[in-house]
Amino acid sequence: MFDHLDPVLLARIQFAFTVSFHFIFPSFSIGLASYLAVLEGLWLWTGKQLYFDLFKYWLKIFAVVFGMGVVSGIVMSYQFGTNWSVFSDKAGAVIGPLMAYEVLTAFFLEAGFLGVMLFGLNRVGKNLHFAATVMVAVGTFISAFWILSANSWMQTPTGHEIAANGQFVPGPSWWAIVFNPSFPYRLTHTVIAAYLTTSLVVGGVGAWHLLRGHKDPRTRKMFSMAMWMAAIVAPIQIFVGDQHGLNTLEHQPVKVMAMEGHYDSHPDGAPLILFGIPNSAEKRVDYKIEIPKLSSLILKHDLNAPLAGLDTVADDRKPPIGIVFWSFRIMVGLGMLMLLLGLWSLLARWRGRLHDWRLLHRFAVAMGPAGFVAVIAGWVTTEVGRQPWTVYGLLRTVDSASPLAASAVATSLIAFVIVYFIVFGLGVLYLLRLMAKPPASGEADLGHDPSHAAGLTPAPAVASKSFR
Repeated sequence: MFDHLDPVLLARIQFAFTVSFHFIFPSFSIGLASYLAVLEGLWLWTGKQLYFDLFKYWLKIFAVVFGMGVVSGIVMSYQFGTNWSVFSDKAGAVIGPLMAYEVLTAFFLEAGFLGVMLFGLNRVGKNLHFAATVMVAVGTFISAFWILSANSWMQTPTGHEIAANGQFVPGPSWWAIVFNPSFPYRLTHTVIAAYLTTSLVVGGVGAWHLLRGHKDPRTRKMFSMAMWMAAIVAPIQIFVGDQHGLNTLEHQPVKVMAMEGHYDSHPDGAPLILFGIPNSAEKRVDYKIEIPKLSSLILKHDLNAPLAGLDTVADDRKPPIGIVFWSFRIMVGLGMLMLLLGLWSLLARWRGRLHDWRLLHRFAVAMGPAGFVAVIAGWVTTEVGRQPWTVYGLLRTVDSASPLAASAVATSLIAFVIVYFIVFGLGVLYLLRLMAKPPASGEADLGHDPSHAAGLTPAPAVASKSFR
């Protein structure tokens, strides 16, 4: 039934689906772990119960998000062996150690301290518990460090050598692989995006409860902290994103051409196309709205700087233009709305209306999921813009796939879609139920502590007797 379909395209869709579903959770847990560390630190510093209540409120949500992130991430590693075995064979000597470093450092660190963080407050001292919370937050950052290093090497491969059998092997220094040219920009951009995503969720939850009349100090503090983060981080993210774009122009110019919709070269300054419909058949953007020469000013800091277009690139080396064009605009457009929310909150704070400006609260609620959408749009831009390469400029995607029949890949794809939407859909509904309840004074603990390593029911006592 599926034999007429392209197995490579199906494998790409499967990986895109699972990685997009997975990254929703780390993009939240990275920022939320740091937020929990800040809340607990403020509680220890000031002694105010308000911060401790907020800590326990968001700790419950973090536990669910972290668990869903771990479970959804396990599936992706199997796909390297099932759907992308040729890529694993050729690039495994580089990618494999980077993934192993993530497990040996970040995952072990998180696993070692997560139990203390979740269940140890009444079993260890306050300072040790705070140290565990900080270690979990550090672990989430280290995890992002290694995963993004591996991904960035695929985008800008350096520090490797190609063996006689065509495999990529490490060169004289691992540091050239780890700190490849795009890695510092991608790491900074992604981690800030996680913090911004968390601030939007926290702000949206706080605004929801303010709209419902729950104006207790905990809700007010939660919303205020989130708006401070949005106001500070949104403009920083725009600057970092611009620097990341300049780095991409240097190392992956074709991706930028697709992002900008530049089918033609512009020797005297390129326009910035705000909107339009890419028409790859005719190699133009239809119904476009553009600002003359602004793209050259942004990318080259010169109104008249020449910019090459897709007319200089062979057709078999171009990414899907329409997808990259629109995913980039979704990301940037949401980034501008985040900046607007931050500036609006500053105006409301200055006018003394931060907690009673209902239109601002409605906007904050609407922007609650915007971080997740922007993160996914950004990754679509990054990954689809890299096509047709798996390792940019060196290994094509079509040459990286396993020799599987389309029916095999399609069957597993359908199974993933069904299971993911059922299991993780229920998980998201549970998260929304937790968020729908406002934080309260004396917030309840996470739940029952694990009592026995081998189970909750102790083994029956054996009557003592002597044996001859």
